[in-house]
Order: sequence, then C-alpha cells, then structure tokens
Amino acid sequence: MSPAPEATLLAFDFGMRRIGVAIGNTLVRVAHPLTTIESEVSERRFAAIAALIGEWRPDRLVVGIPVHADGTEHAMTQRARRFASQLAGRFALPVVEVDERHTTQDAQVRLARAGEGGRRGRARRDEVAAQLILQGYLDEQPQG
Repeated sequence: MSPAPEATLLAFDFGMRRIGVAIGNTLVRVAHPLTTIESEVSERRFAAIAALIGEWRPDRLVVGIPVHADGTEHAMTQRARRFASQLAGRFALPVVEVDERHTTQDAQVRLARAGEGGRRGRARRDEVAAQLILQGYLDEQPQG
C-alpha cells in the first residue's frame, strides 16, 4: 500500500470577533500559526478565508469545535459547527471538525511565557489556538 499523498491543511479557531488560522501539511506533520481574521462581518470573514484558500490551496479544512471540559455542548458549539458547514458549502472542500477543548487557554499560557500580550497578543492567541487544533489533528492521524 502506498503512503497517502501529501495534503495541505488550513485550521480555524472560530470566534465571534476573531478567527485564528493555522497551516500545516500531512508530510511534515507540523502546524504553524498563520493569521487572525478580525471582523464580526460574515462576508468580510469569508472573503479573507477565500483569499487564504486561493493562496495556500488546501486539500482539507479543520475546524475546532468548542465544548465544556466535560464534553457537553454550549452556544459556541453550534456556531462553530455552522461555520464548518458554511466552509464546506462555500469552498467545496472536505471539512473535519475536531475537539478544541482548552486550546485557547493553552495558547494564552504559551504566549504569556513568551511575553506576548496586549491587543496583538489576543489576536496571536487565536492563531496559536488554531495551530494547537491542527497539531492535535495531525498527531492523531496514522503515519504513512
């Protein structure tokens, strides 16, 4: 059996004000923070995502789905699922939903240790959270 082909992935940490974005691929299996989309206007968000998809040509999208620590869903769970569904519909790419429990807090701790804070630190937190979401996904995939 031949190994799976290399695939580029974009991951999203969905929020109502900001969406963190990370990039990685299945060959190197390392995720990197990419950018943060800062807008509450849906069309602006999707225009920015369309530009990223055009630039990076991902084979698959990964969306973090927030749940409570005990795994139960809350209001943002459904919003993130709707966002994942909209991505699939608009861009005709496979979308994978993954558990994103604690990624924002983990990202915040990492950035605090690095001395990053303030407004840019909050935006950076979201793209680092997306990186953690994607890295977790890559780590769970079988190696080819």
